[in-house]
Amino acid sequence: MSTHAVRLNAVTKTYGRKVHALRGVTVDLPRGGFTAVMGPSGSGKSTFLHCAAGLDTPTSGTVHIGDVELSRMNETQLTELRRDRAGFVFQAFNLIPSLTVTDNVLLPFRLAGTRPDHAWVAEVLGRVGLGDRAGHRPSQLSGGQQQRVAIARALVTRPEVVFADEPTGALDTQTAAEVLTLLRQVVNTTGQTMVMVTHDPVAASYADRVLFLADGTLVDEMYAAGPDAIAGRMASLGRLRAVPC
Repeated sequence: MSTHAVRLNAVTKTYGRKVHALRGVTVDLPRGGFTAVMGPSGSGKSTFLHCAAGLDTPTSGTVHIGDVELSRMNETQLTELRRDRAGFVFQAFNLIPSLTVTDNVLLPFRLAGTRPDHAWVAEVLGRVGLGDRAGHRPSQLSGGQQQRVAIARALVTRPEVVFADEPTGALDTQTAAEVLTLLRQVVNTTGQTMVMVTHDPVAASYADRVLFLADGTLVDEMYAAGPDAIAGRMASLGRLRAVPC
């Protein structure tokens, strides 16, 4: 088995003739790690995440999740791979208002036509602090609790990789800290891989590794860095030269 959870090799993404969202990005994301991806607006962060997760197709280059090369898969195969091997958490919680917490968490199984392990579902709800909210609907929950439902839904299929796009962007500072602590605990206790796009140096400081993008290029990386150091590196991005990762 490969040591990387996700690998991008010389990945480019071009929209039209002039917009180069990614320019030859090569990077390995190790299994069981927590990687944050940062950069100024328009740097290619979301495109990086979408290509890594198989939500978008690179213009050139290759993407692997584990040992599987995504470019060799048709749309049906990609849908199955995303369903079975990846979890997704977004800034918008994407919960169905008419469903309870449990039913929202069970959606991946309903869509796949598979039977859930109800003991595992209960354990996941307990891990995210929603064991006593299983019968509530989204309108009865706080923003932080709704994001916890989204995280539980991403974890319940036991994915190899969880992709998170600005997961705390709609939350207040205290609630964001609770959600980030939860994501950190997921990596520490389950060995799952977390890939998170964020604009917030405090959020990025929860990660093991921070990748910095500028103009579609990986320009730097930091390990086990605090928010002040990350903020300083963000401020100096314009003076950095591209380096291999």
